[in-house]
Amino acid sequence: MKTRFVKATALILTAATLLSGCGGSGNGGAQQVDLNSLSLDEIVAKAQEEGEVNSVGMPNDWANWDDTWAGLKEEYGLEHTDVDLSSAEELSMFETEKNNATKDIGDVGETYGAVAEEQGLTLKYKTSYWDEIPDWAKDDDGDWIVAYYGTMALLTNKKLVPEAPTSFQDLLEGDYVVSIGDVARSTRAQYAVLAAAYAMGGDESNIQPGLDFFRQLAEQGRLDKGEFTLGRIEKGEIGVAIIWDFVGIGYREQIKENNPDADFEICIPEEGSVQSGYSTIINAYTKRPHAAALTREYILSDEGQLNLAKGYARTVRDVELPADLQAKMIPDDQYTNVRMVEDQEAWQETVSQLPTLWNEEVMAYAQ
Repeated sequence: MKTRFVKATALILTAATLLSGCGGSGNGGAQQVDLNSLSLDEIVAKAQEEGEVNSVGMPNDWANWDDTWAGLKEEYGLEHTDVDLSSAEELSMFETEKNNATKDIGDVGETYGAVAEEQGLTLKYKTSYWDEIPDWAKDDDGDWIVAYYGTMALLTNKKLVPEAPTSFQDLLEGDYVVSIGDVARSTRAQYAVLAAAYAMGGDESNIQPGLDFFRQLAEQGRLDKGEFTLGRIEKGEIGVAIIWDFVGIGYREQIKENNPDADFEICIPEEGSVQSGYSTIINAYTKRPHAAALTREYILSDEGQLNLAKGYARTVRDVELPADLQAKMIPDDQYTNVRMVEDQEAWQETVSQLPTLWNEEVMAYAQ
């Protein structure tokens, strides 16, 4: 499973620390191609000459990337490999390898797309779907583009917790263990803290209500301290998890395939939650820029977006879902109070401090 379940180091790995020595303007990479000046036919032809695309952080079992790679192979003959790393690790790889790049394209948390652009680690490519992508989901020139997004949700094993919680207040009043993963390393876990902060009156610049929420669970001995994995959920070791909605739905469906008697419920907390996307970034140092551009083009096509939707992600472009797939998704009305991060700079600063705050204000009280 994708390592974002125990995912990315905090944004302490930002401009000054993650990528020291890297220029902040221009990419200076091995490729100086202007992808946006080429026609799609030219990109396709050159991509097929390159013959392959190698990704990072885009494994088969996350957001149904498997079908994307199969589609690229079938339609364009592109071979593919992936290595699964966290968002911060992806940027570090691009910077460390530079002109010896082994990877062409990556999938990073929304905030990391801007960091990659600032550090000159990206090639620009808008795709032919540019005008259909909302402004919040792209930068001005195509250095990063959000392809899909998720919302923090509650996944409950009803064999362990018969009355599934539907709110953060329910979590506080329960008698079961709650799991969110490793806040020091996991992007998902960091957003779980932010979701709790939103529910309890905080925001991206005031994470304290979220820390206070989890400290109460820790003091009650109800905060799971183990590794967050599908295997533990499937074995019944986790009663309630705070998780991306598309990951939770995928877990539920996968567990049901293996165990038809399993009973899992997933919902968006009633107080509201946080929503965030994942962006494709093309490595400024790639040796296969056209294959990377064609990959982004395909990801944002109707077929590529439907592939991601089949992984239960919400797509950045509106695509019509088959009825059987729509039936597996969380109802739209549960997303009424969902919000996105409004102050990205404040959130970056909060994330840089969050591992320390988590250890001092939450884990220090864990029983």
